[in-house]
Amino acid sequence: MKKIRIALWVAVVAMAGVFGWLTFSITQSKQQMTEAPYGVPFQLVDQNGQEITEQAFRGKPTALFFGFTHCPEVCPTTLFELDGWLKKVDPEGKGLQAYFVTVDPERDSPELLGKYISNVTDRVTGISGSPDKIAEVIKGFRVYAKKVPLDENDPTGDYTMDHTASVFLLDGGGRFTGTISYGENPDVAVKKLENLMKKG
Repeated sequence: MKKIRIALWVAVVAMAGVFGWLTFSITQSKQQMTEAPYGVPFQLVDQNGQEITEQAFRGKPTALFFGFTHCPEVCPTTLFELDGWLKKVDPEGKGLQAYFVTVDPERDSPELLGKYISNVTDRVTGISGSPDKIAEVIKGFRVYAKKVPLDENDPTGDYTMDHTASVFLLDGGGRFTGTISYGENPDVAVKKLENLMKKG
């Protein structure tokens, strides 16, 4: 009986050790995720035709949105709302920066993207690039984007894009801190941007 008790205690201690190790490992993984910059390295082109890399998302907190110029509702609405939020939270434009990455590089040249965005706001910079490089960024930033033909019988014809509609919030180190959902309560969205600015 004594041997059984000892064996049980040994098993309990061993299990406690295993659970302790698992807890430590999970905690470390989460910590590494929050400490590492979000997304992947990239070399793309901004709306002015200048090369832009992931380093653009460093130094200042960033609001990052993925969309396309042929978007009927979500993208223009988000740009308009984001412009208002940024002007309210950061009137001088020194504390926050914002970028719009196209999910439709086949149609969205840097020039077209720039014209599209400038019709709505001067607080957001457009980013485009080759389809393969944009695809890498979409995957690396865990964004959903899918081409959807407007005519199911003609998949090579005109199309729209289904895509993630949230605004990603990154701190000054490029680390993910949260999102602003499409249709978010304006007061909540402003508060999230204010909190982002405080993190720097």
